[in-house]
Amino acid sequence: MASNLAKKRALAAGFGTNANAVKYLNQDFEALRAQCLNRGGLFSDPTFPAAPESLGFNELGPGSYKTRAVQWKRPGELCSSPEFIVGGATRTDICQGALGDCWLLAAIASLTLNEDVMARVVPVGQSFGESYAGIFHFQFWQFGEWVDVVIDDRLPTKDGELLFVHSAEGSEFWSALLEKAYAKVNGCYEALSGGSTTEGFEDFTGGIAENYDLRKPPPNMFQIIKKAIESGALLGCSIDITSAADSEAVTRQKLVKGHAYSLTGAVEVTYRGRKEKLIRIRNPWGQVEWTGAWSDSSSEWNSVDDSERQNVKADDGEFWMSFTEFLRHYSRIEICTLTPDTLTDDSVKHWSVCNYDGSWRKGSTAGGCRNHAYTFWMNPQFVIRLDEEDDDPDDNEVGCSFVVGLIQKNRRRLRKVGEDMHTIGFAIYEVRKREVHLDKNYFLTHAQKARSETFVNLREVSTRFKMPPGEYLIVPSTFEPHLNGDFCIRVFSEKQTETRPFYCFAGTDIKTDGFSLETCRIMVNLMDVSFLSVSIPRLNVVSICLLCLIPFNLLNSRNASFPSSGFTLNNGIYQILVARYAEPDMTIDFDNFVACLMRLDMMFRVFMKIDAHDSGSIELDFHQVSE
Repeated sequence: MASNLAKKRALAAGFGTNANAVKYLNQDFEALRAQCLNRGGLFSDPTFPAAPESLGFNELGPGSYKTRAVQWKRPGELCSSPEFIVGGATRTDICQGALGDCWLLAAIASLTLNEDVMARVVPVGQSFGESYAGIFHFQFWQFGEWVDVVIDDRLPTKDGELLFVHSAEGSEFWSALLEKAYAKVNGCYEALSGGSTTEGFEDFTGGIAENYDLRKPPPNMFQIIKKAIESGALLGCSIDITSAADSEAVTRQKLVKGHAYSLTGAVEVTYRGRKEKLIRIRNPWGQVEWTGAWSDSSSEWNSVDDSERQNVKADDGEFWMSFTEFLRHYSRIEICTLTPDTLTDDSVKHWSVCNYDGSWRKGSTAGGCRNHAYTFWMNPQFVIRLDEEDDDPDDNEVGCSFVVGLIQKNRRRLRKVGEDMHTIGFAIYEVRKREVHLDKNYFLTHAQKARSETFVNLREVSTRFKMPPGEYLIVPSTFEPHLNGDFCIRVFSEKQTETRPFYCFAGTDIKTDGFSLETCRIMVNLMDVSFLSVSIPRLNVVSICLLCLIPFNLLNSRNASFPSSGFTLNNGIYQILVARYAEPDMTIDFDNFVACLMRLDMMFRVFMKIDAHDSGSIELDFHQVSE
């Protein structure tokens, strides 16, 4: 809780933005480079060493045949004249190696399309020239804040060749170093194996991602794609594989199954007297390209007016295909809408964004999905207010468009210890304006208005909605109850919205009918261990209070025990109380229950005494806290 509070204050002070990124693991790039230049040595990163544990834990683990004879070498040991970037960053700088992270490479390829976005991830001014000290840095978005990640330039090689991402140029190393920095953030290289392009999109931009199954696309799919491109979004698409033999298999028309592509354009042209919808796609490989209708040398282009053809161009590695063919061949599309601070082009339409952190904790806020009716209400709750309808005249729809994204934090890093992604999702309810955490009875008697498309074991689940103006409650959850995890929930909207946690205080003035001071004195006297020497009547009273323990099941009585005593708690405080006072079976005996209430009463009284003006917040220095 202290770290979350510190993070919020840092963000409020301007830290954690791309312009003022948090120093990952407290490593300062400029200071470390200066130290290396002063002593005339090259940087070696102790936090991500050139060692087997940085490669992986299973298939790339220390005992794996895949990691035998791996040597870590600096670029200067691989070629005579290494370069960081040659002639600007392009998709040809990105070639896949012996790691299943094509999802990441597709995201990097899309990154090269936008120089401004690229500069946010790959800071300028880095080279193998005079300031070279074997140290580089990159910036990634991580769950609500930007982090600056420092690495050394020792790269894993085998037989003198880079083991993972490499450049077709041979002497260019920005993409290999970027991959290493991303592996560091996620724990090791193997943690990058398998994923969704949207994950890379988000960590390179801070945007929010959506996934669409093209076997059952929404009727306005082309408009969604077109609007996304107009808003500066990054888009990826892929063809599902049906068996292991299909992986990276090339179809008759030169499309690669299981491979991640970048989607770069959507237009309509006049073809034989009618409008034809076209999609432009880029292959990160670059060597294999679509040969069907609307490909570079196809006859369809002969029936398009020259003036239109001039506005419909494709670079090397890019190709056009009809939207109908696109839906027939591709299985899914991923869209990442960028945050307003990422977009510098005034011609694109900016979306607004709200961001909140939360957590699921066993015994307090991990209620599981709606299937678990008696614990679902325990999950964190967030309210969103939609005030203004969209003003798009072309979609023939009325309502407020918004995208909700739920991200589970740091799950790739946990692969090393045998954990992986939880199955997550969320539900949305229409509510009247109120400030109290909704209880079990509400969810037993009210149906959800909308929900995430599915519960899925990916890092993020996100869904686009269009709903009438009003107030709505978002309830994020794991599929099963009692699972610990941290999450970030975000709402992107075409119009300004208000999003906030559903706090659970007993009124805005934090009033409580807790124990009086006299009652507290009586309790202290009753708990005095000297009762063994007193009279039998007093022993009987104490026996009732201390020896006849009354169990309180925290999973079922949160709304009965604490509120009936005058306290209604927010999620953070409730999680702390469970961790401090609960037994392993999530019950609390009478002794701990009384101690808990006494502590709460004291804290509320101290807070209210210091907050003489009822501002709702106080500031304490170190000495005041220690007192």
